[in-house]
Amino acid sequence: MKHKSWLLIFFIICFFTVKAQEVTYLYQATFNKIDSMLKDQTILNFRESVLATENAYLDGKLNYKEINERIQNLTKLAKIVSAKESLIYSESDKDTVVKHAALFKIFTDTTTIVFDSIHIFTQSPYTYDFDDMWGEKDWSKMFVSKLLFTGNGNCHSLPYLYKILSEELNIPAYLAFAPNHIYIKTFSKKMGWYNTELTSGTFPVDAWLMASGYISVDAVKNGLYMDTLSTKQSVANCLLDLAQGYQHKFGKDNPDFVLKCCSTVLKYHPTNVSAMLTKAEAQKFYIQAQMKAKNVKTPQELFGDNSIKEMYSDMEQTYMKLHQSGYRRMPEEMYSKWIASLKTEPNKYNNPQASGSKKKK
Repeated sequence: MKHKSWLLIFFIICFFTVKAQEVTYLYQATFNKIDSMLKDQTILNFRESVLATENAYLDGKLNYKEINERIQNLTKLAKIVSAKESLIYSESDKDTVVKHAALFKIFTDTTTIVFDSIHIFTQSPYTYDFDDMWGEKDWSKMFVSKLLFTGNGNCHSLPYLYKILSEELNIPAYLAFAPNHIYIKTFSKKMGWYNTELTSGTFPVDAWLMASGYISVDAVKNGLYMDTLSTKQSVANCLLDLAQGYQHKFGKDNPDFVLKCCSTVLKYHPTNVSAMLTKAEAQKFYIQAQMKAKNVKTPQELFGDNSIKEMYSDMEQTYMKLHQSGYRRMPEEMYSKWIASLKTEPNKYNNPQASGSKKKK
């Protein structure tokens, strides 16, 4: 009987070891997939990159079929809405602007399409999920798949889905960063560049971004915030999502995979604040863990190991670069107030020209 118990324990250990290896392999395979896009070995595809990172975190159980069907249905809906809506706009890029208006309507308003007296389709607007908005307790809160299945998301999943749908419609839309935040920037011949904020359904002016109090002139000048990401940089940012999901699943004891992801992001987007921070924090955690394990009081006492010495130097340089570039950490409470200001003070920060272009004839 005792022999059988030990045998059962052995098989259980083997089972979970194999499962852990499968998940680790899935993360490496996802890295390779995105890395091949960045190296121009395969075609850049933002949607595939986003869903692959989510699938890795979900242990390969992402329902690709259902998600792709929903994305296709939203794309069809946007085409129907854009065909039915008329906007006050006379420039040559009207088709692009109309499609953006259709997407914005789908994201922020109830959209009803009547096919006949029996077949009526209604799409409810997406809402902001204030619960665990940075995915600290549940990383899947950040997912486009979660947004598609539940109808609520955050400043990560909402702009990601918008960009995915824009690419399905063959119209340009660009991710842009603010402190702890992602939003959409688009361009029209009439208005120039304008911001689309999907968490509140508004078109905020740049003054709203600066009003956060955590975007310095230096941070803008050095490209930390308020600049557009290229398609390659957007795909690279998915490796940051992969790294952060890896940390949520496996912890921070082994930083190698996270450092590899972040270093790759920074190769294509050197001013990616979150990649710099994630990389430096992973290095810091590892060094502090080594200090505790070896019962030493200063990092310098570990410098007999050249890899730790190099890691410490790299970490210091990253923190220094962040500081010199104008980075300031934004507390969660301040972030919530800043996001809410678009609703509490809409006339102060909304772009009337962008809003006006959405009016019907």
